[in-house]
Amino acid sequence: MTDYYRILFDIRDRVVVVTGGMGQLGRQFASTLLSCGAKVAILDLRASRAELPENLANFPSDRLLALEADVTRRESLEAALAEICKGLGTPYGLVNNAALDSPPNAPLEENGPFETYPAESFRKVMDVNVTGVLLACQVFGGAMAEAGTGSIINIGSTYGMVSPDQNIYEYRRQRGEVFYKPVSYATSKSALLNLTRYLAAYWAKKGVRANLLAFGGVFNNQDPQFLANYCGRVPMGRLARDDEYNGAVVFLLSDASTYMTGADIVLDGGWTAI
Repeated sequence: MTDYYRILFDIRDRVVVVTGGMGQLGRQFASTLLSCGAKVAILDLRASRAELPENLANFPSDRLLALEADVTRRESLEAALAEICKGLGTPYGLVNNAALDSPPNAPLEENGPFETYPAESFRKVMDVNVTGVLLACQVFGGAMAEAGTGSIINIGSTYGMVSPDQNIYEYRRQRGEVFYKPVSYATSKSALLNLTRYLAAYWAKKGVRANLLAFGGVFNNQDPQFLANYCGRVPMGRLARDDEYNGAVVFLLSDASTYMTGADIVLDGGWTAI
């Protein structure tokens, strides 16, 4: 029985592309996949072996590639695919993790009221979070479809399923700041829901699966008042640790999920349950 389950979740030597791989979650995914025996290609605007954290830098180049790539430019992704096929092999997995969001310390207009939110800011977020995923799926998913096998994981958010709770940020408005969670991130993440379903149906007979992981907030030394307000809204009473999403990624890349496609898996501590 033990051997059966080990084989079921075995992803050894599967080539996995992680976009936004230098970020907080991207590094977690890459480290976990490598530890499970996969071969990983990290794509990021600033990716290089010199920039890798120590736990990743120790993996040889025939197990790990760090490639500079822009998910909004198809030619950049095609160049990355050529390097990946040459250095690691044909991709089996794609984790669409690259994304933009307005940080809490962004300029006033970025986090101001909906009525005056800049259209250019909206386009910039949509370009990375939606068009970037589309292009990555075309390039890497297309290679998987030609090979007849593969798994695409789109990284979504609870804010792609429900509206941001603006009450969490009321403390900032009470101290004189103008702050609202912007519309662009939620809109972009909701678009991924149906893009995932489209790909699942489109490539179902080509052996390529597509699923979405909807994440809740991740602890990253946020403002104490934000933490109190956000965690008070979560049934589990806390944000996720940055390693708590790794298991779901491994599951979707393994043979344990071979009949799962077009699914939305929610990992949010119960946020969307109430």
